Amino acid sequence: MSIRPLDLVTPTETFEIENGLSLVPRLRLKLTVFPASPSVTKPIDEWKVKRTLIDFLKTSLSVPITVPEEDLQIKRFKDLKKRKRDDPLAFGYLFIRDLSFIQKNKDEEEDLTAMEEKFLHWRRYIADKMDGIELNIEGLKFKLNVAVPVSDDFQGMKKAWEDFFVFGNRGYSRGGKQEPDTIVLRGVPSRWFAEPRVSSKPSMLVTHTIFSSFGKIR
Repeated sequence: MSIRPLDLVTPTETFEIENGLSLVPRLRLKLTVFPASPSVTKPIDEWKVKRTLIDFLKTSLSVPITVPEEDLQIKRFKDLKKRKRDDPLAFGYLFIRDLSFIQKNKDEEEDLTAMEEKFLHWRRYIADKMDGIELNIEGLKFKLNVAVPVSDDFQGMKKAWEDFFVFGNRGYSRGGKQEPDTIVLRGVPSRWFAEPRVSSKPSMLVTHTIFSSFGKIR
């Protein structure tokens, strides 16, 4: 179990939970690649886009950021013939897992709020620096759009949920606590929630113990 509760862990720290699992911090940005002009219709080279962006992160920010190639995902849209004039050519995600560049001040101990603000500041800074840059790949020019994924914008999700409860019923408040009813978890190995000595199938006890790390289960 973690020494500290989850609400005291900063966005740059690893949070240890039950069953040998841990939450590893990372910064994620959504990438979309558009042609710089309508005349560009050739398929984009994903590997060269990756190399261009990796070099950009190393040389064009206030601190160099090194990202392994596997943490930069770029996928071309399959059927470019069906692509409309303003549609993108490729999309993907950038994961920055080494957050050592987000450091505490040496002279003073920073609290959780200060570190959260630093994390959000750096996320905005990197997104703003990358958004709109022009990529020159083999003489062809492309424009990069960068944004914070909706699922990573906790404050935005919280506001959307509160607005749903307040205005979702034709403007009338539904009353009661404004909390989500159900959390659906997909795409994770079932063995994470199993008791190895008992069964390979998910265990309700292990699942309950793991999610209790994040707060009270209703």
